[in-house]
Amino acid sequence: MRGRLAPDPDQLPLRFDSAADLERHIEACVIERCAAQATGWRLRLVVIETFLFSALVAVSGLALGQRGSLVARATLLIAISCFLSGALLVWLSSLGGRLVDRLRARWRP
Repeated sequence: MRGRLAPDPDQLPLRFDSAADLERHIEACVIERCAAQATGWRLRLVVIETFLFSALVAVSGLALGQRGSLVARATLLIAISCFLSGALLVWLSSLGGRLVDRLRARWRP
């Protein structure tokens, strides 16, 4: 029968007294990872939305027979404004989430 393998000395030792401590640690890690990924997904959605609105303006301008320079300028204006407004909303939602976390931590018994 083989003995227990010794852990790697570079490995972070995780010692928990109970299953509840382990559960709290895992939950905290999952929350941290999900919060980090949420911002990335929000930015991806902003980029997709920007592309879709820009394409809609370009196709509709060309379908209506507008000049190419007018369509290009309108498309660029829509793309810039859509991206900046979406990025601002992502930033404000992230800021609001951090503020709520701080308020919860302050009022937590």
